Amino acid sequence: MEYDFEFRSRRSNVFSTRGIAASSQPLASLAGLDTLRKGGNAADAAVTVAAALNVVEPFSTGIGGDCFALYWDSKTKKVYGLNSSGPAPKSAMISAVTSAGYKKYPLYTGHAVSVPGTVAGWDALLNRFGTLSLRETLEPAIRYALDGFPVTEWIGSLWKLMAKVLLRDKIDKDLPRHLQRLGPPQPSGHEFLLDGRAPEAGEIMTLTTLGETLKAISEGGRDIFYKGDLAERICQYTQKYGGWLEISDLADYEPEWVESITADYRGVQLHECPPNGQGLAAIMAVKIATAFDLAKMDMSDRTHIMIECMRLGFSEALQWVSDPHFAAIPYDKLISEEYIHEKQQQLSMKHAIKHLTDGTQPVGEDTVYLSVIDGEGNACSFINSLYRGGGSGLVVPGTGIFLQNRAALFSLDPGHPNALEGGKRPYHTIIPAMLTKDGELFGSYGIMGGFMQPQAHLQVLSNLVDCGQNPQQSLDMPRFCLNVDAGGGVGALDPGGEVWIEKGFSFDEMASLTNRGHRLSPLSGLNRKYFGGGQVILRNPETGVMTAGSDPRKDGCAMGW
Repeated sequence: MEYDFEFRSRRSNVFSTRGIAASSQPLASLAGLDTLRKGGNAADAAVTVAAALNVVEPFSTGIGGDCFALYWDSKTKKVYGLNSSGPAPKSAMISAVTSAGYKKYPLYTGHAVSVPGTVAGWDALLNRFGTLSLRETLEPAIRYALDGFPVTEWIGSLWKLMAKVLLRDKIDKDLPRHLQRLGPPQPSGHEFLLDGRAPEAGEIMTLTTLGETLKAISEGGRDIFYKGDLAERICQYTQKYGGWLEISDLADYEPEWVESITADYRGVQLHECPPNGQGLAAIMAVKIATAFDLAKMDMSDRTHIMIECMRLGFSEALQWVSDPHFAAIPYDKLISEEYIHEKQQQLSMKHAIKHLTDGTQPVGEDTVYLSVIDGEGNACSFINSLYRGGGSGLVVPGTGIFLQNRAALFSLDPGHPNALEGGKRPYHTIIPAMLTKDGELFGSYGIMGGFMQPQAHLQVLSNLVDCGQNPQQSLDMPRFCLNVDAGGGVGALDPGGEVWIEKGFSFDEMASLTNRGHRLSPLSGLNRKYFGGGQVILRNPETGVMTAGSDPRKDGCAMGW
């Protein structure tokens, strides 16, 4: 099978009053829908979908990674935030990374492995809001892993990129020549390959070791992962590749419930998780955008303003986003009317701002985002990731556990707020979003894709509110993406630099943006992965009707009943 990934097919919205689950893979969406149909709520279905995606899109998410969630409880009419991102091991040190010969933070070694928060996050979400057990929610994922599933098109195309990382033969060019290989061959990498190769679209893939691990967790609970034999194996394997994880790092881990940070946009409230996630970039960009009547602008003017708002939003996020338990973040100043007004005055309709930032952060590509609203009006906006595709590429032998490389988001500059430090959580790219209006749930949405995420949050929100688009239209629209030079895993974001522009903008629109000083690079085909993939579900509080769209840039869909 050959695919051009030009996304010519038309998608319709999905409507329901009983419940909708939307994700980047149909089998995962179906698992969530089945959970709703048997009486589960939005929390139950979200964990079900996330676990299923661990199997059917295993290099993007998994139990070796982290997760965040925003949950709307229809009874209390409040948004609750869950931060289940793990910290660096307690013994992590910048000097250990630099003395190993690394000029930039390595992506594919044990140094990049932070404490995985996913399993604890699933457990915390179910304990607070769920009605089903962990065993019940993991059952579909276990079935897919042990019985097999057909690999889908988009996921299959990206799976091929994972083979070299899995087999440890990818070169890290930032290392001295004598250290350039990733390490010894990794036989466990074959657990996600067929005879040493990635599966093709349409081939049946079984992930037996992962299925058995998920089964053990479903029967023994979260402690199976964070304590005992499995935890020992995770730590020992990470240490083999230079990491610091020890049993105490896993055993002591707990997720954190947090208050969302918000921005009002034309009467709709955007909710984001606070730092260490980069939701602050979206909040600030949205606040800056309120000074401009985007609804009355043509496509080029509207895109120009949103690009500028994101440049300013990122300049703040890169300066301040870090673990708030280690560094104070001046929220009151950043979101004050005076400061936002100051930022708004920097924008011009005629030309792009020339703004650089001293902050440094890497780019990410592979993550899964899912959204669920149940028949009672509860909603879960949920995002789960390994960071880069396949995370560190390290698979704990005999377990099917991909270990994330989230610690690579740390800075190696000791003076930076996001500098690597033991017990500290890194800058996090994955951010779920939630919308409320007049004290009621308006929608649950999100778009995965590294630094694309806050940019897409702004663009999709504007599509919904300013353009009056429905969920599917809001996702179908072409996007822009501020480019990040990833270097060797950590690169400098230049908000005034290159802008990737997706196929779908007209020649005249691109010319107008170029004439204002934007450096555009059009992308199409498979490169559209850099524009992320999302899900949007809106709910009418008067009728209870839900309307959902699913991103055409992914294999997934929304399903309702």
